[in-house]
Amino acid sequence: MLRAGWAISPSIICPDDRCDRSRRRRARGVGRESQAHTVGARGSRSRRCEWLAPDRRIPPCDVVVGPGNQYVTAAKRLVAGDVGIDLLAGPSELVVFADATADPALVAADLLAQAEHDPCALPVLVSVGTSLSAQVDKEIGQQLTDLPSADVARAALAHGGVITVETIDEGIAVCDAIAPEHLQLHLADAPAVAPRLAHYGALFIGAAAGEVLADYGIGPNHVLPTGGTARWTGGLSVLTFLRVRTWVRMIDASAAREVIEDAAWLGRAEGLEAHVLAASLRSH
Repeated sequence: MLRAGWAISPSIICPDDRCDRSRRRRARGVGRESQAHTVGARGSRSRRCEWLAPDRRIPPCDVVVGPGNQYVTAAKRLVAGDVGIDLLAGPSELVVFADATADPALVAADLLAQAEHDPCALPVLVSVGTSLSAQVDKEIGQQLTDLPSADVARAALAHGGVITVETIDEGIAVCDAIAPEHLQLHLADAPAVAPRLAHYGALFIGAAAGEVLADYGIGPNHVLPTGGTARWTGGLSVLTFLRVRTWVRMIDASAAREVIEDAAWLGRAEGLEAHVLAASLRSH
């Protein structure tokens, strides 16, 4: 995003240069609707950083945001500090927190939907008791048999696993310790458990609220923290484009005499005599 005065000026939209013509046309349409400054095609792996190291044709930017694969994340890491970024996200994660009331087939489908994203994806089942995990494992095996992305999903499943807990309280503690990107609740009373969970990128409350639906259109933004960073940050939002700014105006210096004297005293205690002078002159 380019900043001009108080306003956020139009953005640069960059479709992957491997996109076909119809997708490029859609990207240009989005650009027109959003009044984008530039619609370019620099999405190949070898060009990820070109948007971040501007040349004569590309104006310098203040912040770079949006989803991407490991190459996008690597490019963001290289320039973080020189420009603002939203976050270093990926690989994608899903924790399904489920009890004996959950539908094993649906839990398995949710885990596989996450697993087929990327061989490095992290699908995890937190199961209250052992009976559900065995049923889910069986369902995963059956669903993998005719899944076109089975090879990718199997690789991701090898990174994930099952964590068995005895109680809901234990499950909450495990989920908060993982602080996953996506947290799906397949629980008998999911709405009651939801407020007790503290760390996640996005929470899906109840079996009907599938994470897969958020991949394609429901809920807020889907660029979310991974790797446990949900313990201290949230996903991309309008807040990414806002800054906290402070200001001071001193109308009556005599009314601020105590503050001035404190500043002078502290400056002298630290051996910073120029600070003392700059403060003391304001008391005259």
